[in-house]
Amino acid sequence: MTTQVKAPPQARQMGAFQVTMLSPGIVYEPYAPRVPIPFWKRWFTRSGWTRTKEDIILELKSAYAIAKLRKFGYSKKEFYEEAIKLYKEINFLLAHGDKKSLRKPVTEKMYSTLKNDIKMRESMWSKVYWEMIEPVVKIRTLRARLIGVDRKDVNKVFIQLTLEFITKQKFEAYDLNGNVVAGDKNKEVLVRDIWVFEKSLFHKGSYWRLCGKIVL
Repeated sequence: MTTQVKAPPQARQMGAFQVTMLSPGIVYEPYAPRVPIPFWKRWFTRSGWTRTKEDIILELKSAYAIAKLRKFGYSKKEFYEEAIKLYKEINFLLAHGDKKSLRKPVTEKMYSTLKNDIKMRESMWSKVYWEMIEPVVKIRTLRARLIGVDRKDVNKVFIQLTLEFITKQKFEAYDLNGNVVAGDKNKEVLVRDIWVFEKSLFHKGSYWRLCGKIVL
């Protein structure tokens, strides 16, 4: 139920007891919707049985990861509240191009990706307006996964939760002269995002951070 990843080369050279990996740097088993199959095919064909077995294994992995997380005081209600705050904060920082503040709520690899996104956006637009209308329309967990970093210690794991956000947002972009060149802040747009949040279960003082975005 738990995959294993190797620590970065520089950390491995220091010895396993000194590994200070702050993130695996990957999204393990990225979420993808399962294509529905007919009832008859699922239960009366060999390929259908194989598919059913795969579906069950995927669900068991999520259930196991959530059960592990509950031992650390996980509450779905509290986590969703925190995830929504992070979703709003990160989008706000992206809209304002605040790269310095963006370092804390995202992983190192995600920060590099978002920094490039800001650079690309700023090459097209001088400024943007962004707003999320609360409450969110929908939030749900699509997948949960554990990632181990030490084969000799099963407690050294990271957990990744993939969430779907459906929200109403307002957006408007401006050129150097302040002219509107995209969007309309007077109109609400329904937006669906799939984000992956990550947390270490063995670092003292660890907290949830964005480690990936899933584009379907």
